[in-house]
Amino acid sequence: MKRRNFIALVGGAAAWPLAARAQQPVMPVVGFINLGVADASANRVAAFRKGLSEAGYAEGQNVIVEYHWLEGHYERLPAVLADLVRRRVAVITTSGSAEAALAAKTATATIPIVFGVPEDPVKMGIVASLARPGGNATGINFLP
Repeated sequence: MKRRNFIALVGGAAAWPLAARAQQPVMPVVGFINLGVADASANRVAAFRKGLSEAGYAEGQNVIVEYHWLEGHYERLPAVLADLVRRRVAVITTSGSAEAALAAKTATATIPIVFGVPEDPVKMGIVASLARPGGNATGINFLP
């Protein structure tokens, strides 16, 4: 093998890891929105992570979760949602807040929304019915 061919082969091989990384699929991003504070919702986050795990997802390995704790600042909700929609995250999840679920539904008709609300989501207009939610939103209703 000529020296020039060897150098070209080695140089090409050195670029393989970069090419392989460049072709890796981007991990899906989940936008997790909670109007409260992180400390008060540790049990919800633990349950959320458990659900991800049961579905085959592990944070940082095959999914990225962006936590948005609004700490009672409802006025930040539109900007957070606009950013998530602009970046076309894979899923938006709202935890324990009818206001956040409604705002998410208003912000996008295409990105899936998973919500948990203490009110009736049908009466609120988040979904068409419990049996057939329709649209891009689904979730659970729980009693406070």
